[in-house]
Amino acid sequence: GGVGVVATPLLALTIPVPEAAALLLPLLIIMDLFSLYYYRSRFDRASLNLLLPAALVGVALGAFFFSYFSDNERILKIGIGVIALLFLLFQAGRAIIFGVLEKYHPPAAVGLLLGIISGFGSTLAHVGGPPANMYLLPKKLPRDLFVGTNVILFTILNLVKLIPYSYLGLLRVGNISTILVLTPLCFVGVWLGLYLNRRFTDYWFNWFVYSLLLMTGLELVSGKNILDLFVR
Repeated sequence: GGVGVVATPLLALTIPVPEAAALLLPLLIIMDLFSLYYYRSRFDRASLNLLLPAALVGVALGAFFFSYFSDNERILKIGIGVIALLFLLFQAGRAIIFGVLEKYHPPAAVGLLLGIISGFGSTLAHVGGPPANMYLLPKKLPRDLFVGTNVILFTILNLVKLIPYSYLGLLRVGNISTILVLTPLCFVGVWLGLYLNRRFTDYWFNWFVYSLLLMTGLELVSGKNILDLFVR
């Protein structure tokens, strides 16, 4: 989700939204499979059994959204921009949100709703993590089970998303060369992220990423170049 919520809006500034999401999907699956090897037996079965079916419904809703607005790129860009801005709001208030969640154990109905939202956000912008984590964190799972449940959930979702993406004609043979070029860059990006994270404090690293995401989200929603507005 972290990769998707930054990369999808940035790509959506230059190419159609569905193509941006589709271009990232194979790359995310490659990274998922590496993580899956380690976490394949480390997950909370009860949480996965509740979240996964609901998230699959969310994937279907996200695919319908793509299909219904396929001829309205403006609506799709606004949708991606809103998701990016909502992610920023979530990050800004996460201490308060998680503080409340520590004293609140979401019932199954809330878990199902969060699962649907997670699948929907994952389909549109590969950002299904926050809703799923709002259900998982109050369970106070051991770290390996928490991470493993996320890994397995989103590995399955990303593989399932290949079906609607293919049906909607988003996965094109012409993108294979681009994906092959970008695959090594994924690992370079991971290494660069780790390097920057070690070189800079969390404050400045997060400030840079969130500022970039804020400008991108505002530009997608407004349809105007944010930097031009500041220059003027």
